Amino acid sequence: MLNFPMSPLLRQFLDPSVPSLKICGVTRTEDAEQLVGHHVPALGVNFWPRSKRYCPPDSAALFLPALKDRILRVGVFVNADPDDVSRLIRDDLIDLAQFHGDESPGYCERFAALGHPFIKALGVQSSGDLLHARTFHASAILLDAHAPGVYGGTGRTIDWTTARSFRDEHPECPLILAGGITPDNAAAALEAVHPAALDVASGSESSPGIKDLTKISALLTACLSR
Repeated sequence: MLNFPMSPLLRQFLDPSVPSLKICGVTRTEDAEQLVGHHVPALGVNFWPRSKRYCPPDSAALFLPALKDRILRVGVFVNADPDDVSRLIRDDLIDLAQFHGDESPGYCERFAALGHPFIKALGVQSSGDLLHARTFHASAILLDAHAPGVYGGTGRTIDWTTARSFRDEHPECPLILAGGITPDNAAAALEAVHPAALDVASGSESSPGIKDLTKISALLTACLSR
């Protein structure tokens, strides 16, 4: 893993001593502002057009600038044109990228060379899926359910034992746990894996892209109770 320059928000988000929370799939200004008001550390905006939580860049531009330095802004991409990602970083709409597709180490190397922090998501079926995780030179590795063609947001959990083994073998690498995290199992997930953060989409909403503050409050409580 490379040592990227980190903003205070990113450093706090990836600090393993206190588990953090990222609410992904934000599509509305009102939800984004309520996340800030509830002191959620990070939010994700999905820029993959085939996602049911897709937020077009023009729509995201209506609320992301006002969130700068108030919440960590993560742009989620799936096999995107690197120039499109760089443009959103350059325009200061996002603080870092999350590559949630089939991006290769070579693809990620472009951003590492520019000093841009990023998260690389990996779908997990078995420990074999994690053998090359370090080659991405990511600021953090996110483990999600293996879902070819869907790329996250499925509500499926992963094998937490595999995730914990990866964390124990690579303590220098901040680990973000995704995949079927809900208010009902968040505390158990944190206890089993000890990740730096939880990443939640379907478990934080009433319908795709519409956030449920009751669920989010319960997720925050689970993190703060660790």
